[in-house]
Amino acid sequence: MQRSLVLTLLGPDRPGLVERLSQLVVEQGGNWVESRMARLGGQFAGILRVDLPSATIDAFRVAAASLADAGLQLVIAEPDADLAAPELRPLRLSLLGHDRPGIVREIAQVLASRNVNVEELETGLESAPMSGEQLFFARARLGIPSGVAEGELRRALEQLAGDLMVDIHLGDAQ
Repeated sequence: MQRSLVLTLLGPDRPGLVERLSQLVVEQGGNWVESRMARLGGQFAGILRVDLPSATIDAFRVAAASLADAGLQLVIAEPDADLAAPELRPLRLSLLGHDRPGIVREIAQVLASRNVNVEELETGLESAPMSGEQLFFARARLGIPSGVAEGELRRALEQLAGDLMVDIHLGDAQ
């Protein structure tokens, strides 16, 4: 029987980290299912889900401890297979505007107050096309509960966009 593990990793970035982790998964008969990884501030940060045969999970945990030799901090979690995820309607959110402290917090407050789940979030800075000045961007995949009216959420985000002086778009997830 296969079981899923969710791993989070953090440590100094250098070539070969993904290869080393993928080798550990393969050695235990596992399958790399999904992941998100990035270099942030010189650090390698990642989260991934692997499926492993039940019989090899303990051996994988022991082998994965060797990643500490490479300076990686590793956390392994087993998702609760019995925990049913609520039915959520997917939407995409995108934001672009001048950077300032608090943008993510204010957007998150609007979403959390309506029980909207942030399922995936990417943020960063990019150069404006003409001026070259730094603009803050955010892209998110959201899960909207059935009791939340999309129009009301859209109006709340548009109000916030005016206050923050940013462009916010809410659309269908693709």
